[in-house]
Amino acid sequence: MVAPDRRAVRRAAVGVLVLFAAAGFAFATWASRLVAVRLTLGLDPGQMGLLLLCWSAGSVAAMPLSGRLIKRFGGRPVLTAAGGLAAAALVGAGGAAAARSVPAVGLLLVALGVGIGVWDVAMNVAATDVEHALARTAMPRFHAGYSVGTVLAGLVGAAMARVGLPVLWHFAAVAAVCLAATLWAVRGLLTGGALDAERPASAPGPGRRRSPGRRRSAWGEPRVVMIGFLVLSLTLAEGAAGDWMASGIVQGFEVPEAVGIIGLTVFLTAQTVTRIFGTRLVDRFGRPAAIRASGLFALVGVMLYALSPALGAALAGSALWGIGAALVFPLGMSAAGDDPA
Repeated sequence: MVAPDRRAVRRAAVGVLVLFAAAGFAFATWASRLVAVRLTLGLDPGQMGLLLLCWSAGSVAAMPLSGRLIKRFGGRPVLTAAGGLAAAALVGAGGAAAARSVPAVGLLLVALGVGIGVWDVAMNVAATDVEHALARTAMPRFHAGYSVGTVLAGLVGAAMARVGLPVLWHFAAVAAVCLAATLWAVRGLLTGGALDAERPASAPGPGRRRSPGRRRSAWGEPRVVMIGFLVLSLTLAEGAAGDWMASGIVQGFEVPEAVGIIGLTVFLTAQTVTRIFGTRLVDRFGRPAAIRASGLFALVGVMLYALSPALGAALAGSALWGIGAALVFPLGMSAAGDDPA
């Protein structure tokens, strides 16, 4: 990979930030209206939990295949297709919810999970290219772009719930904005890096290590498995917040939907701030210390949110929860990106 000039790196960094922000905006738009969707469909919390598994099933099925898709077709076509699928599925899910069709919502959530999952992997690959070109920790700030998107989506979702805008029209507007942003962002990504299908796996980029010996499957690489387990643990905490925080506050404290969305927004804001300013702490104290601290904050935050009888204390728990869930996923991506393959 020929070292890109500074202007190209800056352009690529902006493109990656836009991709992360658009993905966060799309995901949190769905999460922000979960209460409205559940009430429209007439589901109890247990039934809603089963419905949400459709999203997870699509995402989990798609993510392990994303690397092969990128290698075969290239990152830009994959990002474009994933963004288009996610946008179409988001609109479709809104329409199916308005029609009160639970099976249709479930099928479209599978498609939405596939789109967001592939989009997630491809934009992280693009981010590792930019991070190595910068030769410094940058991944948390890219993920801060995702968090900014989720915060904006939470605020917009609260406003739309307050004025009573139907979910379908809300989702349609967001889908159009996110798709347009994706189409613009992919044009400025770096060429010749891991995002490109034509790049040989054996050619390490700047700052990357070439692993000795014959290349094994990633599933047989102990470092990959351990990084995956670590990311799984904290992503579980992050995903639980997106799925249940707003609904839990509404049901637990008998407050309006907009207040529940504000609770989710507190979590997302704390996560965003930590990702923006956490890069300096990571560079100073190292990844292991940052990950240990993240786990502690997440534990305290989840317990405070779940067990507190007071709304204010639960919101404080949401903030600590957001701090704890902020850094582990991006640091896991950086750790995996240390090896070019």
